[in-house]
Amino acid sequence: MNKGRMFSWTIMLLLSFVLFLPSLTVHANDRVYHILLEDEVEKGLHAYLKRAFDEAVEAKAKTVILEIHTPGGFTDAAEDIAKLMDSTPLNIIAFVNSKAHSAGAYLSLHADKIYMVPNGTIGAAAIIDSAGNAASKKANSAWIAEMRAAAESSGKDPLYAQAMADESINLPKFRAPIGKLLTLSAEEALEVGYSDGTVANLNELLADLGLSKSEVVSIEPTFAEKLARFITNPIVVTLLLTIASFGLVIELFSPGFGIPGIVGLTSFAAFFFGHFIAGFAGYESILIFAIGFILLIAELFVPGGIVGIIGGALMIISLLFAGESVVHMAYSILIALIISVIGMVVLMKFFGKNLHVFNKLILRDATTTEEGYVSNVNRIELLGKIGDTITPLRPAGTVLIGNERIDVVSEGSYIDVNKKIEVIRVEGSRIVVRELKKGVEEV
Repeated sequence: MNKGRMFSWTIMLLLSFVLFLPSLTVHANDRVYHILLEDEVEKGLHAYLKRAFDEAVEAKAKTVILEIHTPGGFTDAAEDIAKLMDSTPLNIIAFVNSKAHSAGAYLSLHADKIYMVPNGTIGAAAIIDSAGNAASKKANSAWIAEMRAAAESSGKDPLYAQAMADESINLPKFRAPIGKLLTLSAEEALEVGYSDGTVANLNELLADLGLSKSEVVSIEPTFAEKLARFITNPIVVTLLLTIASFGLVIELFSPGFGIPGIVGLTSFAAFFFGHFIAGFAGYESILIFAIGFILLIAELFVPGGIVGIIGGALMIISLLFAGESVVHMAYSILIALIISVIGMVVLMKFFGKNLHVFNKLILRDATTTEEGYVSNVNRIELLGKIGDTITPLRPAGTVLIGNERIDVVSEGSYIDVNKKIEVIRVEGSRIVVRELKKGVEEV
């Protein structure tokens, strides 16, 4: 009887172990997604993070480690990424290695937990405009409110988040008196509750989270995403549009279609490629641009100018709405156009270039002497001949040279009738004479 009970208990224990083993295996194979957030925060980063978050969700991962190393970036891009972070069901851990400044600090506050390396820093979140100056009071006030809201949403004291963006907050204990922005070290962030721990590296972080046995899946940005991040930078956008516009301007001064035109079209293609990958430009923007370009070319064969104006307008509209911001794109297009106009003036003024593209639109045929066309007989054989006035010259009149009556003009003075004259200049049909003094014989 006892042997039967022992056998039964043994079977039950084995069954329990077998049933429990899969749960251990699942836990051991629990995936942690490691995503890099480095360099500048801009619109192109959003596409990469969305892809990484989607992959983590599809793999049924529960935790994402967002390794942050950024000096900041664009606030509108940071706000879009923050919305993406808030909407994902994943447990997001911000791992500050080694700085999360400005937009980086804002994104860290949207994570579920923040960990920092010993020499890490977080803060300095004031915003500046594209010229490098402090932003307007309205924009700065809105950003301060965003920083406070981010801290409150994660249960942190919003005072420190505000001090990162607002110089009027007095926190001398953390080297941030009035007039200075707050930047917390790893130790200070831990003290004020803006960090959940200090770790030396990713492995220590995983151990602290109890995920040391988990499979770490690192998501790297693809080449296309890296290129998109580069191309969608506002400075690069302006440079691309300038190169594209100037390349097409040079092409206008060149016969045929050559390297400048290819460079210009390549720059436009790079612009649309980057913005398409980043999710800003759709097929409709590319289609509108293509239609506009075709209409611009058609202007060479259709007189009137209307077709060309419509084509140029369509191209500009497509560029405006293909960018991350209509305002930023407007500035970029304006700069590109100004530089192109200056280049056109320089080519025409200093290099004497002509617009070859308009050769078919402008009548350039001329009846030149070299080609045998003569508007009137040039009587150069009369130079030096002497004759007599048969009418007064006032200063125009008629003279007799040999047996031929010829209409002439004097140098400007009055010459009476029956005076000797000499032909001193022939300018087409204009024959100029001078009165001879007494004593000069006829040649």
